Amino acid sequence: MKRDDIYFEALRTRDHRFDGKFFVGVKTTGIYCRPICPARPKRENVEFYSSAIAAEKAGYRPCLRCRPESAPMSPAWIGKSAVVRRAVKILYSHEVLEFDEDRFAAQFGVTARHLRRLFVAELGKTPKQLSFENRLNLSRKLITETLLPISEAAFASGFKSIRRFNDAFKDRFKKKPSEIRRHKIAASAGVTISLPYRPPYDFPGLLAFYRSHRIGDLEWFTDTEMHRIVCFNGQVGQVVISDEPGKASLKVTIDVPESSMIYPVIAKVRSAFDLGSDPVAIANALEVDPKVKALLKKYLGVRLPSGWDPFEVAVSTILGQLVSVDQGRRLVNDLIQLLGEETKFTMQNRKIKTFPSPAAIASSSLEDLRTTSSRKGALIEFAKLVR
Repeated sequence: MKRDDIYFEALRTRDHRFDGKFFVGVKTTGIYCRPICPARPKRENVEFYSSAIAAEKAGYRPCLRCRPESAPMSPAWIGKSAVVRRAVKILYSHEVLEFDEDRFAAQFGVTARHLRRLFVAELGKTPKQLSFENRLNLSRKLITETLLPISEAAFASGFKSIRRFNDAFKDRFKKKPSEIRRHKIAASAGVTISLPYRPPYDFPGLLAFYRSHRIGDLEWFTDTEMHRIVCFNGQVGQVVISDEPGKASLKVTIDVPESSMIYPVIAKVRSAFDLGSDPVAIANALEVDPKVKALLKKYLGVRLPSGWDPFEVAVSTILGQLVSVDQGRRLVNDLIQLLGEETKFTMQNRKIKTFPSPAAIASSSLEDLRTTSSRKGALIEFAKLVR
């Protein structure tokens, strides 16, 4: 069986496991779709591409129904060289909308010019072009899935000019932003969006891990949801994360005072819940060990937990060394109560505090923190290096 015939059989299943693995160009309409799109084109009218970039390079425009930009990122198309693979992964998990080519390239020990050359050779677009498309993709997600006004969706996606946003949006999607709006504008407490993943997906396992390693009062849980207080540039909001297995996606409700916070929140959710992973590729690599294979069958769709913020994870790791998980969690909470700043949110009739900044820890003696002097010293020295 030829490769395209295999792709077509996969297309007919509408299986979420194939989402992002390939894309379908429909010759009769000039659009390209995800393999889970409800559209059912005939075999003679389709051709297949390994990436959305390749489909657009061939002249296809993204489908307004299945929105290919929402597909989980596939490891199959993120480049052949190690530099490009790393760069694309970081690019798609970037928490900052402003893009500096020189600073971005420096992370990989190459010049911006050399990185542009690698990207164009392997992907057909520069890092800056991909970053710009990510912003447009976010704007379409916000306009399509939420009640956020179009102007706020533009600002949340990093655009400072509505006119420039409208021109860029129409150039990419061939429609004005107002033409794809599905909802009437209404008052709403936050925005709710879907972030897709490839099943199987062990959401309960991730939820259990984060519950047992929760960060003070900043995180709390129900049987099916994670609640998290978020803080960016002094602004504080809240995010609620739950699973929608029928849609193979996470439901994320973001309630923040400024729309500019939406982008970094989404990036952190993607990272914390390992949404870019491919469970089939992981299983193929790990099943060579019989014991690991048995574990994979027992815990279908297992993902790699990390944390909400790297600094929080590092501090929690230092405080959790050589003590129980419960004791480590208590020490983290004590540190937050000692040095964190109060927010407008409350928990059990007390103000929830933010996680201490590196500067706050570095300038404190931690005298009132009930732990060893060596652990306090490690915290202070680490914070000095980070601030």
